[in-house]
Amino acid sequence: MRKFLHLLAAAVVLIAAPAASAASRHDPDAELQKTLAGYVAGEPVDCIPLSSVTGNTIVAGRAIIYRIGSRLYVNETRDGARQLNRDDILVTRSFGSNLCRLDVVNLLDRTSRIPHGFVSLGQFVPYTKPRRG
Repeated sequence: MRKFLHLLAAAVVLIAAPAASAASRHDPDAELQKTLAGYVAGEPVDCIPLSSVTGNTIVAGRAIIYRIGSRLYVNETRDGARQLNRDDILVTRSFGSNLCRLDVVNLLDRTSRIPHGFVSLGQFVPYTKPRRG
């Protein structure tokens, strides 16, 4: 039994080590640049229509990217960006039809569903792919 526990402990260490190493190497700037490769930034806007958002992506520790059609809106949050984790569930309480600068987005852990913080949104920078022609 003791030998089994030692083997189990060793297996856990071997499995956890690469994951911890990868997490420590996470570069939010590089991830954001990779996501936005081929896109061109437009003028920042204060609000986007919430009903048109078809998805979002979290760049851990840096930003939330909202997708509306083929356009990406990057929101580098004003407060709380360090709390952003790509496994978070974003909970938005809106008081209208738009998601706007200064709105608060609560963060839930995807596994436990326990709230662990919030972010305050900044301006939304639209990114579009240039037309070929």
